[in-house]
Amino acid sequence: MQQSLTAGPPPFRFSYGFGQTWMLKSATSEARGLPASAGILFGLGLGGFFDGIVLHQLLQWHHMLSGWYPINSLENLKLNTTWDGIFHSLTYVFVVAGLFVGWRAVRRRQLVWSGRRFIGLLLLGWGMFNLVEGVIDHEILGIHRVNETAADSQRLYWDLAFLAWGVAMLVTGWIMVRGGSSR
Repeated sequence: MQQSLTAGPPPFRFSYGFGQTWMLKSATSEARGLPASAGILFGLGLGGFFDGIVLHQLLQWHHMLSGWYPINSLENLKLNTTWDGIFHSLTYVFVVAGLFVGWRAVRRRQLVWSGRRFIGLLLLGWGMFNLVEGVIDHEILGIHRVNETAADSQRLYWDLAFLAWGVAMLVTGWIMVRGGSSR
C-alpha cells in the first residue's frame, strides 16, 4: 500500500530547547500537559529523599523518631535507623508513583512537555512535604526536630525556617505552574 504525499502539516512537531517546551503533538489532536499528580508525587518523593539523605544521614541533625527515642543507646539508634529506612521506602514509593503516572500519561496521549510546569509541580510537592512533615512530625507529634544538634532554645527557629522554606517552595511552584505551561 502506497501512502499519499499530499501537502499539509507534518504529523508531529518537535520543539527542543533548554527552558522551552518539548512537544510530541499530533497535528490533528490536542496535546495535554503532564498530570499535576505526577509532578507533585515526584516533589513529595524528592523532598523526602533530601530530608532523609541530607538531614538524617549526612548532617545527622535528627532521625525519624529521635524526639521520642534519643540516640543515646545502640538500641535507640537501631530503632531510629529502621524507621529512617521505612521513611525512605515511603519516599521511594512517591517517586515510583510519580514516574508511573507520568509514564501512563505519555503512553495514553500526546504530551506537551513544559519544564516550567514540571519544576513548578516538583516545588509544589516538595513544599507540601516540608509543610506536612514540619507541622505534623516536628510540632504536633514531636517525633523529631529539624536540628536536634542545636541548643534547645534554638530548635524552634530551625523548625520555623524549615516551614518557611516549604512555604517559599509552594508559592514559587504555584507561580511557575500558573504562569503558563508553554515555557
